[in-house]
Amino acid sequence: MLISIFGFFAVLALAFVRIPIAFAMGLVGFVGTAWLTSTKASLSLTGRLIIDTSQDYGLSVVPLFILMGLFVNKGGLSRELYRAAYVFLGHMRGGLAMTTITACAGFSAICGSSLATAATMSKVAMPEMRRMGYSDYLSTASIAAGGTLGILIPPSVILVIYGLMTETSIGKLFIAGIIPGLLGVLFYLLAVQYTVRRDPKAGPAGERSTWSDRFSALRGIWMVLALFFLVIGGLYGAFDFYPFYLTFSPTEAAGMGAAGAFLIALARGQLSLRSINEALTETAVTSAGLFSVLIGAWMFSNFVNLAGLPEALRAFVLDVGVSPMSVMLVIILIYIVLGCVFESLSMLLLTVPIFFPLVTSLGFDPVWFGIIVVVVTEISLITPPVGLNVFVLKGVVKDVSTATIFRGVTPFWVADILRLILLLWFSGLVLFLPNLM
Repeated sequence: MLISIFGFFAVLALAFVRIPIAFAMGLVGFVGTAWLTSTKASLSLTGRLIIDTSQDYGLSVVPLFILMGLFVNKGGLSRELYRAAYVFLGHMRGGLAMTTITACAGFSAICGSSLATAATMSKVAMPEMRRMGYSDYLSTASIAAGGTLGILIPPSVILVIYGLMTETSIGKLFIAGIIPGLLGVLFYLLAVQYTVRRDPKAGPAGERSTWSDRFSALRGIWMVLALFFLVIGGLYGAFDFYPFYLTFSPTEAAGMGAAGAFLIALARGQLSLRSINEALTETAVTSAGLFSVLIGAWMFSNFVNLAGLPEALRAFVLDVGVSPMSVMLVIILIYIVLGCVFESLSMLLLTVPIFFPLVTSLGFDPVWFGIIVVVVTEISLITPPVGLNVFVLKGVVKDVSTATIFRGVTPFWVADILRLILLLWFSGLVLFLPNLM
């Protein structure tokens, strides 16, 4: 147990001196395995792990979902989503901020990345909110918070990686994220209303749209809805009837989604050879980065399992005699603290190998734990001092200070904590839909 704890802190120390987290986990995993076995065994295990990861058919789901989101973005559908949300919400105080939250949720359903959602919607929403006289702190906070929905509402890349690491059903993880994702949207809308009640000038109301405008806007997003139902419906067998009989595996659903997004962007006349090349290049670069982190995490996971840390933690918890929920609360607290200094994927890959065996041995459902981990990860995306979504937004909106964005994010952060408490105490909110499958 001591060598495992030393290895964990060694990863933290290497990360603090700006060693990329993939190499930090990989190096500690390699050295730790060599210490416990031999250098030759550690080299053999590392080579086998790299080859197996690069040839893993299941991992092809990751670049396909990334490519799907990029084609949707290239097709200009983010603006259509924003317009559709605005015609229903824009006439209310804080309506544009609420529009941003709703549009982020819609974009998340076809993107799967929080950073991509925040970066994309900042270019769409920020100019409109400034034109309407919205305060910078509410404008930027609604984009940063809304962007966090990208890793929970299916399809989610981070849920895919969690499922692959823990051998948990990706289909069940996807459907389990729907209710918590919708709760996140609701709580964020309430956070916007709280902000504008305290400061009415922060989000003035716009003009009320006619029903004709609303129906027109809905016609503009039918392709987005069709793509979402194609991917999710095929994954859950919604088309498994005569004469279709279409049921997708997660990888096939991702392939259908990427192909569908390509055809939508092509039909809208938004694609060129340059934009296709940009989408493919960005997919390759992003996927390579994710796979590097994943290989490093599996090397570290092999080390801690070989050292016996999960079993030692379980024995310690049983000896102390604390309740399973108390253990879960401690794990949540650790995640929140780590979220202040780590980005979301690195935090997940570093901790899941340690906590997952303990959590399942205490009787918690692995699907429920996966959603809880992702919700806590969402919180970390807007938690100071790192708050990765905040810094992505800062890179786009350079004239707004980081302090201003963090000030506006506070009500949304509180809303996330309240949602987390709700999901902890009422696990049925997460497991209701998976149990119907």
